[in-house]
Amino acid sequence: MSQNLIVAKFGGTSVADFHAMNRSADVVLSNPNVRLVVLSASAGVTNLLVSLAEGQPQEQRAYLLDEIRRIQYAIIDSLNQPAVIREEIDRMLDNITMLSEAAALATSTALTDELVSHGELMSTLLFVEILRQREAAAEWFDVRKVMRTDDRFGRAAPEVTTLAELASAQLQPRIAEALIVTQGFIGSEEKGRTTTLGRGGSDYTAALLGEALNAARIDIWTDVPGIYTTDPRVVPAAKRIDVITFEEAAEMATFGAKVLHPATLLPAVRRDIPVFVGSSKDPAAGGTIVSNKTENPPLFRALAVRRKQTLLTLHSLSMLHTHGFLAELFSILARHQISVDLITTSEVSVALTLDTTGSTSTGDSLLSQALLTELSSLCRVEVEENLALIAIIGNKLSQACGVGKEVFGVLDPFNLRMICYGASSYNLCFLVPGNDAEKVVQTLHRNLFE
Repeated sequence: MSQNLIVAKFGGTSVADFHAMNRSADVVLSNPNVRLVVLSASAGVTNLLVSLAEGQPQEQRAYLLDEIRRIQYAIIDSLNQPAVIREEIDRMLDNITMLSEAAALATSTALTDELVSHGELMSTLLFVEILRQREAAAEWFDVRKVMRTDDRFGRAAPEVTTLAELASAQLQPRIAEALIVTQGFIGSEEKGRTTTLGRGGSDYTAALLGEALNAARIDIWTDVPGIYTTDPRVVPAAKRIDVITFEEAAEMATFGAKVLHPATLLPAVRRDIPVFVGSSKDPAAGGTIVSNKTENPPLFRALAVRRKQTLLTLHSLSMLHTHGFLAELFSILARHQISVDLITTSEVSVALTLDTTGSTSTGDSLLSQALLTELSSLCRVEVEENLALIAIIGNKLSQACGVGKEVFGVLDPFNLRMICYGASSYNLCFLVPGNDAEKVVQTLHRNLFE
């Protein structure tokens, strides 16, 4: 493989309509090293498909299908020769109609993944047509031929070794001949059924393919020109970070920064492939490079927020001076496939947080009645919802003096529900009521970053 291969990924807003797709095509065609393009579905389409997969009455189905048709037809109608592609999109829409009728009778995670995958299939077909209209030698490729996963529909895990073998045999030769356009977010399991990698998985797809093909760089094109010290919509004074380490960016992504999908960076880290984050609306504005190390990393790097957090507090006197309680608790959580986020313990209680945002492609809550019943047989359970997790991302935080005073000294007006500090030198986290999240972030940014 060419040592200069760049894998470029474009998110939903970058392929939202004809003009957005053309701006993204400008980015692709301006750099001859971009040989593999990974796309999300056009903005809004995935949500409409998820809604159809939930099993809707006929009238609502008709409305949702019309909305999908409207978004995709608006792109087709702007093409020079729309007839060929209209036929292919119509075939996709017929498929969606048929699958949504099946979902109305009985929903399933496998059916949801099959249905939801059509967003990416359509956006990539349309993008290839736009590139061809501009006389580029572009080819459509079905990523399911190489993106082998397990069969946990809704949040499937990739089989990296198989992916590398299939990509080497099927993708590598084609990249040498043409500009390849493929889908993010979707894959297939051993029997050939379509799977999805969980919401936001297109970034992950790009990184996995970059790893499999030993790319020189992975470019993530979104609607913001890089990674900022915090969300500029919450804090207009937020500054762009020009260079950031994998560890810092992964912490930011894990704790809610929307720019990157949390798992995105793992394949890039394994191969030491730098990741560039920029805006397809304004490519000249530059962006952020994520790489293995940076010069003079600051104590405080960024602030991230994750909303819709659930705090479980589990009380039991049998914890006192006994062993085995935590083991039993975690085996219950493991049986329900729950991963715990933050945890603090006292003599007779354990408090832990669950991140319930986008836990599956359908966004279902992780906190099922069956789980609560099983936990209640072990201990008394308290559930608090609508909390926000604030994470301060930095470097050597646990080794620096005075961090606690600097951070918590300015948070007097706020109620902090739980604090986690010391497990990682890259973050300091705490929970606050959801309604306070923005004010807390603004206060911290003003005192630590400005």
